[in-house]
Amino acid sequence: MASPARLKAISAIREFDLIRALQQRYHTNSSMIMSGIGDDAAVIAPPKNRRQLLTTDLLVERVHFDLTTATFADIGFRAAVANLSDIAAMGGTPEYLLVSLAIPHSGTRRQVSEFYRGMMAACRSHKVRLIGGDTSSSTSGWFINLTLVGSAIPRRVLLRSGARIGDDLYVTGTLGDSLAGLKLLQASRRGTGKQPLAPRHRRFLIRRHLRPTARVSEGRWLSSRGWATSAIDLSDGLSGDLRHICEESHVGAEVTLSALPISPACRAYAKSTKRDPVTLALAGGEDYELLFTVPARLRAAFERAKVTQHMPITRIGTMTSARSGVHMLVENGRRHRLPFTSYEHFTSRQ
Repeated sequence: MASPARLKAISAIREFDLIRALQQRYHTNSSMIMSGIGDDAAVIAPPKNRRQLLTTDLLVERVHFDLTTATFADIGFRAAVANLSDIAAMGGTPEYLLVSLAIPHSGTRRQVSEFYRGMMAACRSHKVRLIGGDTSSSTSGWFINLTLVGSAIPRRVLLRSGARIGDDLYVTGTLGDSLAGLKLLQASRRGTGKQPLAPRHRRFLIRRHLRPTARVSEGRWLSSRGWATSAIDLSDGLSGDLRHICEESHVGAEVTLSALPISPACRAYAKSTKRDPVTLALAGGEDYELLFTVPARLRAAFERAKVTQHMPITRIGTMTSARSGVHMLVENGRRHRLPFTSYEHFTSRQ
């Protein structure tokens, strides 16, 4: 065990030493980066014939993450995926990252290093380069802000406002896994994690929560091939995020509940806890899957193309008139209004 003096030395974080360490570790040469970490602002050369995309996310301790259920590497990974997923939903390519941290007095340099390690692990496969940020002290926990810059093909940027009546509604991957994984972690923390769940299912769901997948390749493919008319990433839950597309596109939607892609692990978890797997799929946020629309006239060609590309994509419904609202089609063929079960800030019900 480290001595008290050693622990004190680890905990002491000097801002400029930290900046130099980050510069040395994550500096990359690129003809697009004229100046990165170390100056008052980064200088980048925008790509020719591209549209720039900018997104940012603020993460607050005990609101967006809990240090009792996630490591700093996990938190960094998830923070990066939240931003990568935003660029993916626009059909873009993520390129440059800026990071700002407010660090409590109990924070250590090792924790900061672990955070950056996890964050850059998520970014590495997409060749995202860290180009700057800021640090500050905090008197009330950790605050993390990431800003990601990307680019997309002009006239091929995917927006929430492009859906049309009659479009097919699709989603990537499986739904509800992240929420199930979070519930498992919370139960374990409370000492109530005794569900008769196979270890492989437990590992799958927890990993889906702590290390989600940003569907960047899928988003770029949908955009570059002109398949999608609208898109959004599922960060707050299907029932809420679908409403964003409907509101921006001035349409309604009908979701076939039996078509929702739910993993065997999520179904097993639901059975072991006497929960409804469909409810997990509708309410579960932070799956970071893509929800998007495709013209019905392209259905046959799109279905063939997605198989050729080996992409996990499922058709789950149809866009309808705005007057019809947002409905779900249940097993007996009846239509019911889709309940709003997604996460929403600034409400007392959470």
